Amino acid sequence: MKTYGYPLSRWNAAKEEARQAVIAVAKAQTTICYSDLVQEITSIKFQAHDFILFHLLGQVSTEESQAGRGMLTAVVVRIEDGRPGEGFFDLARELGYDSSDGDASWVSELNKVHSSWKSE
Repeated sequence: MKTYGYPLSRWNAAKEEARQAVIAVAKAQTTICYSDLVQEITSIKFQAHDFILFHLLGQVSTEESQAGRGMLTAVVVRIEDGRPGEGFFDLARELGYDSSDGDASWVSELNKVHSSWKSE
């Protein structure tokens, strides 16, 4: 697992902080913008448009998808337009999701994630 120069323990702590924050959002059946999410991560300080943050979120989504709960980071969106960044769609394709119709694919995944966490 790539940690971008951070010790594995610190990377994993940041990843778990991000995961827990995003799970709370999924349980609330809503979304969170990147700038609000970075405020929830204290183990590593990220900026809202940080390349490394996107990779951390990609790892979270990959792990959650493999666990059958969908791409958890579907709830993380840009403040400008309320949609996920392009990296979300790139990762969806890598994971074998059909993202040919971007918005419809994202909304479908968002609904899956909300449904997965609704009863938790």
